[in-house]
Amino acid sequence: MAAYEGVLRRNILSGYLKMITAKISSYSRFAIDGINHLLWPAVCSGCSKNISEQNSGLCDECWLAIQSCVGSDYCPRCGRDVSRYAMTGGYCPLCQNEDYHFDGIARAGIYGQSLSQLILKFKNDGTELKQFLGKLVKTALETCVFYEEIEVFAPVPLHWLRRLSRGYNQSFLMAKAIRPKGIKISADLVRIRYTEQQAGCNTFSQRAKNVKGAFAVRKGHRFTGKTVCLVDDIKTSGATLNECAKVLKDAGASKVFAAVIAVAGQDKWN
Repeated sequence: MAAYEGVLRRNILSGYLKMITAKISSYSRFAIDGINHLLWPAVCSGCSKNISEQNSGLCDECWLAIQSCVGSDYCPRCGRDVSRYAMTGGYCPLCQNEDYHFDGIARAGIYGQSLSQLILKFKNDGTELKQFLGKLVKTALETCVFYEEIEVFAPVPLHWLRRLSRGYNQSFLMAKAIRPKGIKISADLVRIRYTEQQAGCNTFSQRAKNVKGAFAVRKGHRFTGKTVCLVDDIKTSGATLNECAKVLKDAGASKVFAAVIAVAGQDKWN
C-alpha cells in the first residue's frame, strides 16, 4: 500500500512539474515574442507600415488591394481579365488570332497595385515573399483545368550574369513554393543568350525578337512526351513564355502550360 501511495505521489508531482514547465515555456515564448516585436517590429511587405504579427505580412489596406488584384475571371489561354460570358470558344476576343506555343495559363492576379509592389520586392532581395506569393499561385493552379496533367515544372531561367547579380532566380523559388509532392522541377531549360530587359521593348515583335534564340534545353533532358508547366513571375506580352514553350515542344514536350504570379498588359499587344 505504501509503495502504491509513493508511486501515486510521484505521478502527481511529475504532472505538476510538467504543467509548470509548460507554463514557464509559454511565458518565455510570449516574452521573447514581445522583445522581438519591440526590437524588430513586423512591417507590411507591401507598404512597410508597422503591423501586428497576426496580419500575415500585410496591413489591412494592402490585403484589400491584393484582393482587388486576384480572384477575377480571366482567359485560360492568355491570362487577361475577361468575363466568362465574353469568351468565344473558351478564349477571349483579344487572343483569338494570337499564335501561342503554350497551351494555357494559370495566374494569381493582374499586375497592379499591391501585387506589383510585392513582385518587385520578391525580385529584389525579397525571397521571404515566396511563401505568400506561392500560396496565391498554387491556389490558382489547383483550380485550373490542366493541373492534374502536369508532370514537370520548368522555371523560366535567368542568364548566368543576371542570376549572379541577383543572387537567385525568382521563378525557381516560385516553382519550389507551388510544386506538388512528387512532381519534379527541371533545370534542363536554360538561357544561352544575354538579353535586354523586356520592359524596354514596346511591342510584341520587339519582345519576341529580343528573346528569340535565347533559350535551349540541355542534352539528356527528359521533356520528351511530357506535359510541362513553365513558371514565371509576370506574363506581359507572352513573348518569353512563348519562346520557352516553343523550345520545349521542339525538344519533344507534348504540352506546355504556364503558371505566373500576375498578368500585365491587359490591352492587346501589336
